[in-house]
Amino acid sequence: MQFDRRALIAAAGAGLAGVSLAPRAAAQAAGAPRLLEAKEGKAALRAPPAAPTATLGYGGLPEDGVLRYRPGEELWLRLVNGLKQPTSLHIHGLRLPAAMAGVAGLSQEPVAPGAAQDIRFTPRDTGLSWLHPHTFPNTGEQLARGLYGVVIVEEKEPPLADADIVAVLSDWRLDAKGAVVEDFGKDGLGKPEDAFGAGRIGALVTLNNLPVPQTRALAPGARVRLRIVNAANARIMLLTFTGLKPLILAIDGQPCEAFAPVQDTIPVGPGARFDLMFDLSREAGASGKIVLNGNEYKKGSPEPDRDILVFKTEGAPRAALPPIASLPQNAFLPPAIRLQDSQRFDLTIDGGGKAPFTLNKATPKDARGGLPLFLLKTGQPVTLGIANKTAFAQSIRVHGHHMRLLHPADDGWEPYWRDSIILPAGKTHHVAFNADNPGRWMLESPIIEHAANGVRGWFEVG
Repeated sequence: MQFDRRALIAAAGAGLAGVSLAPRAAAQAAGAPRLLEAKEGKAALRAPPAAPTATLGYGGLPEDGVLRYRPGEELWLRLVNGLKQPTSLHIHGLRLPAAMAGVAGLSQEPVAPGAAQDIRFTPRDTGLSWLHPHTFPNTGEQLARGLYGVVIVEEKEPPLADADIVAVLSDWRLDAKGAVVEDFGKDGLGKPEDAFGAGRIGALVTLNNLPVPQTRALAPGARVRLRIVNAANARIMLLTFTGLKPLILAIDGQPCEAFAPVQDTIPVGPGARFDLMFDLSREAGASGKIVLNGNEYKKGSPEPDRDILVFKTEGAPRAALPPIASLPQNAFLPPAIRLQDSQRFDLTIDGGGKAPFTLNKATPKDARGGLPLFLLKTGQPVTLGIANKTAFAQSIRVHGHHMRLLHPADDGWEPYWRDSIILPAGKTHHVAFNADNPGRWMLESPIIEHAANGVRGWFEVG
């Protein structure tokens, strides 16, 4: 299955309830950081009368789990580590200074239990991103236990919407008593079938840490802005909109020319974000829904399709709205990439099955602290050829930058930006970006178990 725009065209008011047990956080005081404490908590992942599950979360987040900023507003967070393990605070998707990237061992030191660390900068882009730990070997366990939140930098003039819904999707591997399964391993690499296979897939899927399906009732003709984040360790979520006609406004936080996916289906890889907008039926009593397509992560055990979010129309219709328009494009990203001047590098993902995955034959130790994959001058155009030589779907993410997915038959590119791409088994994709953000940056799989076991490295811009 292809996951570029051709695949999107050819194939395809809730917050993070339960993320934290902390009471509603007070507004951030002027001239002071917002305190976020990584700590233990509980979440009602299963429907009553099931007991809540012990999870992790960030105390100090707003009640809906979403940090919202205005253009030009400083983001200043202070992570306090209330866990028994080292952690860090990584804002996934924002093009931020390298020193604030929160990648333990590369951009910053890990935050020891009981210690604190500040993340402070002014975002230059608007868009949807999220925060989570990035401290191997603990990343997989902490993320699988629910340690995440959402960051939104709003547009100067957000588009009109009757409902602005943040939908954080995740999956959970629970035992018969509803506790998170302890199969992370002492080294944090996970079970071999996860580490050398599809990654850690949980059978239970939640929306904002609550059971699915969930229902929203709105007026006939209501306009919905839906912001989707895939916070799962490894699950690639193929979502189909039934009875709805969505337009994609942004991918991975970057606006694009609004377009409709054929078959109303989008593939959302781990860490990926989609902004969509759609209008509900103007008839009362109508419904539409978002469906997670079933997959077969374990041979012989296909998953069923499952409803995630159901919309129903009730009451009097709202006044007619103008057509949905594209968001303003990001002026900080170039309209074109000089492919003829680009430096070209090839990356190959091997392994899997009975051996760890590797990136250009590197071991996890080499990928964590060895030589850089490549060195770039600031402003240098770059082209990457990424080959997936494994029997499993892979994904690659470039930190600190956004890239164009190149057409396979010519020198054009898809008309949207990504910070990660999905590579089907046995396939090769080419991407390009401008190395315009100085510093040391990770290039890794957003499938956490793949990154932990070797699909990661770093490059330097300077």
